Amino acid sequence: MWHGTLVAINLPIMFALNQYTILALRILAGLIFVWSGFGHARDPEGSSKDLGLPKPIVLLVGIVELLAGLGIAGGLLTRLSAVGLMIVMLGAMHRKAFVWHSGFWGKGSQGWHYDLLLFLIALLVFATNGGEWTIDRLLFGSQAASSYIL
Repeated sequence: MWHGTLVAINLPIMFALNQYTILALRILAGLIFVWSGFGHARDPEGSSKDLGLPKPIVLLVGIVELLAGLGIAGGLLTRLSAVGLMIVMLGAMHRKAFVWHSGFWGKGSQGWHYDLLLFLIALLVFATNGGEWTIDRLLFGSQAASSYIL
């Protein structure tokens, strides 16, 4: 027979915690993508040599990372931004696993584990439409919550 105490769960506090967590993940991932995208867009030739990709592809990836990173951080065109970032991360994981053969952890932490985490964060942002606190919801209200584009 169990004689412990039951802990009451305060649902409004749990909901707010979920929203703070999603917001923090959006901002952190957005900063990571903006920083990476800015580097690729600023020096596509150098990034092209490092990544072994053509310069126009590196420039495109850099612009997508930069704009979509801003999108998920601020919650503007949140789902579209998340899809763009998921595609970039799938490409990064493919390159590391099948072209560079770096393995999951890789040497010197150069594996694709980091890319998988960023992919999953982008998937979470897509699935939740960025949470309740987005620019999309400020601009479009409940229409943004039901859209697969906004």
